[in-house]
Amino acid sequence: MEIVRTMPKNGKTAARPIRNAMLIAVAAAILVNRPGTQADVHAAAPQNVAQSYLGFDRNDYPGDAAMAEIRKTFAFSGYWISPPPDESSTSWLGKRAAMQAAGFGFLVLFNGKPANHPGVIENATGIGTRDAARAVAAALDNGFPPGTVIFLDQEEGGRLEPRQLAYILAWVDGVNASHFRAGVYCSGVPVAEENGGAVITAEELRQHSAGRKIVYWVFNDVCPPAPGCMIRNPLPSVSASGAVFADVWQYAQSPQEKDRTVRCAATYNADGKCYAADGAASNVFLDLDLATSPDPSHARR
Repeated sequence: MEIVRTMPKNGKTAARPIRNAMLIAVAAAILVNRPGTQADVHAAAPQNVAQSYLGFDRNDYPGDAAMAEIRKTFAFSGYWISPPPDESSTSWLGKRAAMQAAGFGFLVLFNGKPANHPGVIENATGIGTRDAARAVAAALDNGFPPGTVIFLDQEEGGRLEPRQLAYILAWVDGVNASHFRAGVYCSGVPVAEENGGAVITAEELRQHSAGRKIVYWVFNDVCPPAPGCMIRNPLPSVSASGAVFADVWQYAQSPQEKDRTVRCAATYNADGKCYAADGAASNVFLDLDLATSPDPSHARR
């Protein structure tokens, strides 16, 4: 195994490692010590095992030099075609061709509306349909070919409110009606309810999607099943996320959610983030992902 240096959700992070005597570093691993952190282990690109591939996502483009370093370890990268959460623009614009030339696969992301957005409250279906058209137009503007999976970023966990579900399904229908494919990034974390049960957002969406074709990217950083801010060799299966129908599993976020990562806290840096490369990327924090394909959005065409 190898320990990684933590990635952030707002780097999607909007998308974390440390030394442990029980971990065996991957071949060619480099031990790095950073002020204010524990020792982190980094390795060459891990071998694909059981159809799992390693990737990352973050809100901001890391920079050309950092991406060259990151590519040594990661097969695919998130790519925002809309402004990420709490941002007014996307720094990924215009980077697709260079990333594809470098061999990156893609997770194409479009920022979804929360349930309390005024437009969703007033006209969830209409706003979902409008946002689907905007997502398709943005994908085309960024050079992504027809057939690309566009993931709607939905970060609210727990049970879906009726208007939130209506918004998501309208967006899915709009994207699927185009020459693109709909995916949804959503929670795979069980959330306790007052009746003593628990609900998983991804499971609920699947149950209410009425046979619609949706590609699922779930986040579940609860340890276990998540290994924390590390890269294991061999890579875990995406199905280990608990969502056996998912194609992508985000298993570590930067900064970490402390209440969900108590049992793997030692794998995160002192600042609670994952830094998964050295050199030009040594200060780049990310979220860690696994996928069943080196190009989860099937956008490298």
